[in-house]
Amino acid sequence: MQDLREELAQTLDEAEWNWLSPHARRDSLIVVSQELNLLDVGVAIAEDDTSKVTRWIEEALIQKPSQIQLSDWNQNQMKRFNALIVQPYVLVQEI
Repeated sequence: MQDLREELAQTLDEAEWNWLSPHARRDSLIVVSQELNLLDVGVAIAEDDTSKVTRWIEEALIQKPSQIQLSDWNQNQMKRFNALIVQPYVLVQEI
């Protein structure tokens, strides 16, 4: 459990939108609410913890980016995010 969290923590990084936009085009980008800890979400997804993930989706705490978000971010290529790769997804939180 802890090993996975530590492994993911090492890959947590900041990224600009211009780096993340190809992942959005592949439909593999997931936006994580500021209310949640990005590492907690990454661990839950990696461990296939469907009860947590389903609850977060139902509460709109994790979701695909909206067209409005995508449009805003495309106009600001330098927009920064905290990003975490959990194959096949890239989890992001706005900074």
